[in-house]
Amino acid sequence: MSKILITGGAGFIGSNLSEYFIGKGHEVTVLDNFATGHLHNIQHLMDSPNFTLIEGDIRNLADCHRATVGIDYVLHQAALGSVPRSINDPITTNDVNVSGFLNMLVASRDAGVKRFMYAASSSTYGDSEALPKVEDKIGKPLSPYAITKYVNELYAEIFSKTYGLETIGLRYFNVFGRKQDPNGAYAAVIPLFVKKFMNHESPVINGTGDYSRDFTYIDNVIQMNELAMTTTNVAAVNTVYNTAVGDRTTLTQLVNLLKEYLAEFDAEIAQVEIVYGPNRAGDIPHSLASVDKAKSLLGYEPSHNIQAGLKEAVQWYWENLK
Repeated sequence: MSKILITGGAGFIGSNLSEYFIGKGHEVTVLDNFATGHLHNIQHLMDSPNFTLIEGDIRNLADCHRATVGIDYVLHQAALGSVPRSINDPITTNDVNVSGFLNMLVASRDAGVKRFMYAASSSTYGDSEALPKVEDKIGKPLSPYAITKYVNELYAEIFSKTYGLETIGLRYFNVFGRKQDPNGAYAAVIPLFVKKFMNHESPVINGTGDYSRDFTYIDNVIQMNELAMTTTNVAAVNTVYNTAVGDRTTLTQLVNLLKEYLAEFDAEIAQVEIVYGPNRAGDIPHSLASVDKAKSLLGYEPSHNIQAGLKEAVQWYWENLK
């Protein structure tokens, strides 16, 4: 069994990773400042002898050093997400996503961590119009957030080459699923739409609804993190991977699926109207990943497509948001 540090472990993705690896018998330490994460996401893990919570901030190097002592693997999820947030406040986004990331790399290097996995982003593809997105062909970033996530990849590569720290970046494509927060100004589209429907309110689609995304269920992300952490394939490390399904869904298709699945619990939801608004600054029109590299080098096989993932997510929200 391994000793795993999960930064941002009280957040949506981090808490799911924490729960999974505790369930597999590993020792898990979570570092979180609860800026966007929630204690209730990990409360049920607190009594486990294999679980440790460190309340701290990745912008503080001392906290990073404290958290990495004796750690085998780091799953770095801590970040300030959201393109609109980065446009509204680029300085804080940069402080967390770049300075905090560098702190974690330094602390991991100093602690002799075996491998450093980190949450990269599909936003790195920027203005590239090529579809599907292939790891070695990117465009220019379209937001401050996208810049920070690309800088993460550059720093990880330098630390691999200069210090011998094994790194693997996972470019997440629109991850969704249980524990994703529907509240706040920067809530992701799926939990936001679910909350609107459950309240019999009209969800607002930015644009015409033709923009498409490779929506990726949380269980696929967990699989990719585990494969990245455990691979013994030398060719599979010190690189980046698309973490996605390899299929795309338009926002109109998405909202119609959500309405259909939620109407099974509440028939009135089928009558809720959809509202269309202006496009959002910094948004990429279409996103579709090639997952061939992950399949070839890591043995990745997505367990959930959009329909299967949405059905599970809707069930979870119905049981937990009512």
